[in-house]
Amino acid sequence: MFKLSSRLQSHKVLPFGWQGLRHASTEGERTALYDFHVRKGGKIVNFGGYALPVQYTDQSIIASHLYTRSVGSIFDVSHMLQTFVRGKDAAACLESICTADILDMPAGSGSLSVFTNDQGGILDDLIVNKVNEKELYVVSNAAMKQQDMNIMSSAVSHFKSQGRDVSIEFLTPSDQSLIAVQGPQVAKELGKLLAKPKAFDQLYFMRSAIFELAGISNVRITRCGYTGEDGVEISVPSTQVESLTEALLAGCQLKLAGLGARDSLRLEAGLCLYGSDIDAQTTPVEAALSWLVAKRRRSTADFPGAQLVLSQLKEGVQRRRIGLQMLGVKPPPARAGVAIYSEGQQVGQLTSGCPSPSTGRNIAMGYVQEHLKKPGTQVQLKVREKFYEAEITRMPFVKANYFNKPK
Repeated sequence: MFKLSSRLQSHKVLPFGWQGLRHASTEGERTALYDFHVRKGGKIVNFGGYALPVQYTDQSIIASHLYTRSVGSIFDVSHMLQTFVRGKDAAACLESICTADILDMPAGSGSLSVFTNDQGGILDDLIVNKVNEKELYVVSNAAMKQQDMNIMSSAVSHFKSQGRDVSIEFLTPSDQSLIAVQGPQVAKELGKLLAKPKAFDQLYFMRSAIFELAGISNVRITRCGYTGEDGVEISVPSTQVESLTEALLAGCQLKLAGLGARDSLRLEAGLCLYGSDIDAQTTPVEAALSWLVAKRRRSTADFPGAQLVLSQLKEGVQRRRIGLQMLGVKPPPARAGVAIYSEGQQVGQLTSGCPSPSTGRNIAMGYVQEHLKKPGTQVQLKVREKFYEAEITRMPFVKANYFNKPK
């Protein structure tokens, strides 16, 4: 019998496959854009303890998803934890708790990484940007905010107790907001509002810099996102986030989008949702995220759980995260918690799934026994006591359109 991690086994299937989503009866903490969302027709839900729009009245979730792929959308992601780690030992400190090679990272660049525990399990995923040799800017998940604050604070305290030079600053949503602007027309629309648009032309994927945008100085723009499209995340003082969002909308090209489109976009892009697709009992190797364990860090083997992760890299694992697409004529969508079968035996379980607006197919990701991970492998999904054919496939499900530096 296939065994999933205890946390993933207990995953509750909720709308859009999100763990931690509740409707507005338990509203949650408000971001600085809350009143703006309500005025613009946002349908508010509680996601990870924050009151955020799941969609807007002017578009369905599918229409919003497709508009993001074809033009561009603005998402409020101010619930994410923004952190600065400073000091000459900042990079070494953060390396003690994650798998990235920060010491060798060029200034102005960033990397996706993971916090790991002593068993190699993923405690959260994060993006770490190296502002300069003495300053790091980190963005991590809202749902794991208190845990992540504790992890980073403990590392800083440990380094300081050894006389090392490091400090930490956590930004609160009431002080600093974060909006994601994603889609093929985003660069063009941002260019209209930038004081120095030519500098933005050199801001490639996973690079971060300070700009003057819509008359607002010291705005941090990072070329990244959660959709697979070209786009940015913009960190701006909360007192100015509404005026910035209005300025972005004034060009009449970009539209507001909510959590519903964000979830289907990230699944098409093959990106994990923490607590659904990865968790503390899942290692980077099992999650098909071995590339997050940097080459130098494999040599130094000094991140939490390094020995187990390195052993898995060498010897393999019993289960692996994979993508699937359903076959046949109009099968029902298979969502998180659906069992995966092969030859009459359960061999895995889905962790995310939805109809794909871009491809017209029902897509999903989940974990299967290692010998079944090869693309093209046929399996069956048990949906409401009936079996439906599916095929393991490569991810992403749609072509990535990141703005990469020319080779």
